[in-house]
Amino acid sequence: MNIPADLKYTKDHEWVKIEGDTAIVGITDFAQKELGDIVYVEVETLDQTLAKDDVFGTVEAVKTVSDLFLPLSGEIIEFNDSLESTPEKVNSDPYGEGWMVKVKISDPSEESGLLSSDQYKELIGA
Repeated sequence: MNIPADLKYTKDHEWVKIEGDTAIVGITDFAQKELGDIVYVEVETLDQTLAKDDVFGTVEAVKTVSDLFLPLSGEIIEFNDSLESTPEKVNSDPYGEGWMVKVKISDPSEESGLLSSDQYKELIGA
């Protein structure tokens, strides 16, 4: 299972890559495997400012629909539009082309509440 050490993680199986005051967010390799074949990613919160743990969208797989929770408070400044036509990128490249949103972080202190790769591995029993 792929759990890159340079990313941060949440208990809800999102990953976070922090670049300055922007966070790139997606779901983990573990999450996409649990969901199965992803057929649709919906994010209707573009240009909205949300609090940490608010639902920013949903991911739909063949058997289920799951909410996506924002790992850090901030404004959703970009959605990965390519997922509208090729949602399977979340399965094939969850940490690369399968990223979901970019967030302008409003409270950098929340980063301390994110999990390291080792803590996330412990959470999922990897």
